[in-house]
Amino acid sequence: MDTIKVGVIGCGAISGAYFTRLPQFGILEVKACADLIWERTLAKAQEFKVPRPCTVAELLADPEIRIVVNLTTPQAHHEVAKASLEAGKHTYGEKPFTVKRAEGLELLDLARARGLLVGGAPDTFLGGGIQTCRKLIDDGWIGEPIACDAFMLCRGHESWHPDPEFYYQVGGGPMFDMGPYYLTALVNLLGPVRRVTGSARISFPERVITSAKKFGKRVPVEVPTHVTGVMEFRSGAIGTIITSFDTWGSVLPFIEIHGSLGSLQVPNPNAFGGPVRIRLGHDREGQWRDVPLSHVYSDNWRGIGVADMAYAIASGRPNRASGELAYHVLDLMHAFHDAAAAGRHVKLRSTCRRPAMLPLGLCEGQLDD
Repeated sequence: MDTIKVGVIGCGAISGAYFTRLPQFGILEVKACADLIWERTLAKAQEFKVPRPCTVAELLADPEIRIVVNLTTPQAHHEVAKASLEAGKHTYGEKPFTVKRAEGLELLDLARARGLLVGGAPDTFLGGGIQTCRKLIDDGWIGEPIACDAFMLCRGHESWHPDPEFYYQVGGGPMFDMGPYYLTALVNLLGPVRRVTGSARISFPERVITSAKKFGKRVPVEVPTHVTGVMEFRSGAIGTIITSFDTWGSVLPFIEIHGSLGSLQVPNPNAFGGPVRIRLGHDREGQWRDVPLSHVYSDNWRGIGVADMAYAIASGRPNRASGELAYHVLDLMHAFHDAAAAGRHVKLRSTCRRPAMLPLGLCEGQLDD
């Protein structure tokens, strides 16, 4: 299979994980990188031996680059993705898909009109941990899924992140920052959501940065920092989710799926591995038991969604971390905020297919049989 050349736009903190993993897929070749800050472009190119550090315009004009990986901040996701699609490039972006629903729909329409693939993070649901959970559910181990719970609670990012301001601006907050990991995992496991309701608040109107770079800077909070939601899945399952930047600690699980025959503990959806644990109703001891992982990619394989897009381009199949999936999650996140503001249920206008499970027996660096 011929390699597909990739260009990376955005050389910030998360880019290192992509630059590390993308070349480990035989189908991918990282040809170029670009960032608005030229020093950052050069630094990443030198560190990861990227052949061509360049400007964004030069990268988009390169006819050999077929996939653009968009690692910019959320406010720039739509602009960069649109420019990439207009340049004839398949486009994969970091989460969230876009900030506004209308922006996301525009990208889907543009990709469809140009015959291009669009997709986005998170791709952690393709890791060994959640793929194992998917297999257990699809094989009927817990019976019919009835309910799920998801929890992401922390104190926010201003104590450790060097530039935490955007986490408290539109497009940020715990739902838009961390919600994509949890919601993408749940849609992968249980299918799309039909309607939601929820409550949300801005608990503290201002945050004070205590990380070294901007110590003492005060940040106004524009988005809810504690969001609680209820989801009704099209399959009939009912789910709850809490995302918060307002808590000092928690002992709650990441995700649990409850079925007619048993319950399943899903590992951290912001990671790729386990543990996966199951408790079956017929188990007389009533014990949670560890399940060996059925799939590979249990280490940090950020960028697996890009590789899956490359395989999709080569074979003509749908990409798993698709634009439709990313947009449904975006629509879902907005719906929680909308429901909280209006005090009512909000019906989702979007839907998507459950992405296909990865084949069993793969080797790392491989995605198709």
